[in-house]
Amino acid sequence: MASTTMWMMTHPCPSTMAVHIKSPSWCCYASQSVSQSQVAVVNGKTGSRVLDRSEIRFGLPSKGRMSADTLELLKDCQLSVKQVNPRQYVAEIPQISNLEVWFQRPKDIVRKLLSGDLDLGIVGLDTVSEYGQGNEDLIIVHDALEYGDCHLSIAIPKYGIFENVNSLKELAQMPQWTEEKPLRVATGFTYLGPKFMKENGLKHVTFSTADGALEAAPAMGTADAILDLVSSGTTLRENNLKEIEGGVVLKSQAVLVSSRKSLIERKGVLDTTHEILERLEAHLRAIGQFTVVANMRGSSAEEVAERILSQTSLSGLQGPTISPVFCKRDGKVAADYYAIVICVPKKALYKCVQQLRAIGGSGVLISPLTYIFDEETPRWPQLLTKLGL
Repeated sequence: MASTTMWMMTHPCPSTMAVHIKSPSWCCYASQSVSQSQVAVVNGKTGSRVLDRSEIRFGLPSKGRMSADTLELLKDCQLSVKQVNPRQYVAEIPQISNLEVWFQRPKDIVRKLLSGDLDLGIVGLDTVSEYGQGNEDLIIVHDALEYGDCHLSIAIPKYGIFENVNSLKELAQMPQWTEEKPLRVATGFTYLGPKFMKENGLKHVTFSTADGALEAAPAMGTADAILDLVSSGTTLRENNLKEIEGGVVLKSQAVLVSSRKSLIERKGVLDTTHEILERLEAHLRAIGQFTVVANMRGSSAEEVAERILSQTSLSGLQGPTISPVFCKRDGKVAADYYAIVICVPKKALYKCVQQLRAIGGSGVLISPLTYIFDEETPRWPQLLTKLGL
């Protein structure tokens, strides 16, 4: 479980929670007012900056595994990021004109989408949810880029008073938690954490951060539980912590997100988003798919098609493509064979070859697919509907 850097700004907590401020922990009261400048940051109130520039800005993670995986995905979509100097925070994608790439911390990508300093970005859904706080100006354009998989989850010790606690309901019903002695949760998710606890009926909770890895907080006695991102769960097990039933706050992976204001009001942003979305969709759909080509003797294309469709692994995306293979015999051109082309997922590849052979297929050729373009990417009309266009 990776330790998450906390956003050092207070947020209104649910009124049902008794919250105390203790160094190095923090939290707040629902009755506390928030200054106008804070509201502008927290709620992402946008000014006129979104219209003050002509270039389109695309925010990408600046460091770590998320950054490397994002650049690799874009490269696979023929959208290689060109960075003149690796120390610079600005780059370009030559294939798309008037597009600037800005390398930023994930949480800053969300904040700058809300402030109008960025138009598009790729970050984890957990980051969008934590720092976007449900702001309607944020639009999820693509919700499954298929990397950065993790989930935000509550974890408690396997020992002591928690030994027989295996669900969120059981945790909430423990008599130990009172207004004077609340459940102490170490986390960097200071918006999602209180929101989740309130929605699930845990009234007496206080939140804090911990220096270093959050996983150490329960053993050190500075917290009773932690709320953090989990990938494999190995770090939890190594620190004698366990997840509990009902304790998953959010499942997350990398997403493409945009500003509603930019999509509607800024020239070129919607068209650029469409192109990026199409490239992403075409590549992601092709991952794990293979083109299979084979020759098959038959009396007609229809007869060959009937044989192919009788096999469960040979239907392809919509059905096989069948075309005659012309040969010259005794001075005459004839079509004794037919070439078939189908698309097959990797897991069914060997079974497909076996079935082809069983019905007379020969000369089987297999090659990986790079892109599958639909007539229109399904997420495009969904985006237009969200925008009311």
